[in-house]
Amino acid sequence: MSLGAAPTFAFEPSDDMVAVDERARRLIDPGFGRVFTDHMAIIRYSEEKGWHDPRITARQPLQMDPGAAVLHYAQEIFEGMKAYHRPNGGAALFRPDANARRFNASARRLAMPELPEELFLESVRALVRTEKAWIPDNDDGALYLRPFMFASEVFLGVKPSHEYIYMVIASSVGAYFKGGAPSVSLWVTREYTRAAPGGTGAAKCGGNYANSLVAQAEAIRQGCDQVVFLDAVERRWVEELGGMNIFFVFEDGSMQTPPLTGTILPGITRDSILRLARDQGITVREEPYSIEQWKADAESGRLTEAFACGTAAVVTPIGSVKGVDGGFTIGGQSAGPLTQRLRASLVDIQRGQAPDPYGWVEQIA
Repeated sequence: MSLGAAPTFAFEPSDDMVAVDERARRLIDPGFGRVFTDHMAIIRYSEEKGWHDPRITARQPLQMDPGAAVLHYAQEIFEGMKAYHRPNGGAALFRPDANARRFNASARRLAMPELPEELFLESVRALVRTEKAWIPDNDDGALYLRPFMFASEVFLGVKPSHEYIYMVIASSVGAYFKGGAPSVSLWVTREYTRAAPGGTGAAKCGGNYANSLVAQAEAIRQGCDQVVFLDAVERRWVEELGGMNIFFVFEDGSMQTPPLTGTILPGITRDSILRLARDQGITVREEPYSIEQWKADAESGRLTEAFACGTAAVVTPIGSVKGVDGGFTIGGQSAGPLTQRLRASLVDIQRGQAPDPYGWVEQIA
């Protein structure tokens, strides 16, 4: 069947659900990305039927033919988003429509079929309604949602698949970074780049992240928490971290972030911070920023703060930067006042502790 504008998901409850007391134990300190819920959403696509058979069903291993196209040609995209506890006991999503639009932008870039926006949204809503009890009830707790789609047709040949599977799984999460450090340290990789003009840098596809892992391993060997990538052409313009966008804060109170030119993922947290900052009267420039200028500004004191942002880590202060050309520190190597203010503004809206003048929050349960 072809799905209409108001999709309904069949519900097939798991017959092996985690016991209530065991679930409570897992939610005490879930970490990030290792505690999964009982159910998942799934929808199938074929050229003959279109999108069909939407279900909420038991989370279970996939049976996949070894000739499935995704295993050979990497047609795969995903999203990352969170559901939060609300003060009234319900649950809510943050800007899910933005995730739906970005998902389809990624699909177009990877030659995959677009998923109707309402179908994406309802798949997430239905799963959160089913799994609301898995949301940790603490300051950093949330239900991390992972919508993804992959090519499932069985063939060997370089062409777009004719069949796809779309799924949403959910994971109970706490803070992304552990250890209590007031800021993260970065390694500037000169050998590796994340994306090049004309590539898939603006798409949220697995290949971008696989490409970043060797550089992230390099950063860990150098005693740093994260890697920061430079542009692929001149190897001097700061682009983004392995999985987060980046902002710079200056002594005059202004901010700067690299522009979206096709090689940087258009982060939803990034866009939210831009809106919040500008509405608070902060001047924000979307302009290129070189690694040489970053070092000079940090050493002169012109740069007072820097932070990374993304759905998983929200807003994370950057305290130090290292590379083959030496290193430097930023401010007091802890969260500066503007970083703290913007993070609080964002988190308070997400968790229903402040008014939402933008209509970003959707209460669903």
